[in-house]
Amino acid sequence: MNNPTSETTQSRYRLVEYNEATPEVKAIYDDAMQSLQLPFVLNWFKCQGNNATLLRGNWSKLKSTLIEGQVPNVLKQLIIYNVSNLRGCDYCAQAHGIFADSMSAMISGENGYRATNLESSLLPGSYKTAIRLVTKAALYTQQLSDEDFEELQKEGFTDAEVQELMSQADLVNMLNTIATISGIKLDNELAEAEF
Repeated sequence: MNNPTSETTQSRYRLVEYNEATPEVKAIYDDAMQSLQLPFVLNWFKCQGNNATLLRGNWSKLKSTLIEGQVPNVLKQLIIYNVSNLRGCDYCAQAHGIFADSMSAMISGENGYRATNLESSLLPGSYKTAIRLVTKAALYTQQLSDEDFEELQKEGFTDAEVQELMSQADLVNMLNTIATISGIKLDNELAEAEF
């Protein structure tokens, strides 16, 4: 059985390039590129480009859950990176790992530090706790307990931040499902990007 995200697999959905997208899809692409501060459209969006209704809804959820809010984006990226690795979603693990590493300086200015080194002593304990517990929420939802929520509060997260963190569990499962089902590969532009 082939891994749907392997290098040899083509996307199961046609990737709709910017220049062939409808005006409605182009507007979503433009908003995504601006919000993500990227000069290109990610394959995750392009594989949904032939269905503006789904793309608009999925982008709205992604934007409001990952990009907006009070929790630092680097922490959200690390959560998605960790869950994606554990779920075996190569596309999301690679993409969100690149995004997280591009924000490493938000955690430490130490030369060579990479945010995706989740065992690093430079990664704040509150981040490690959030990554561990939101990963648990994403992978083992039924095992989440009141104590887990209390642990996040003890780490200094407000009720609103805890809710925002837990929403990453739902978001990463959506991101992983779309990426894995579609069979997309990591964007060449993202793999070659220097942040």
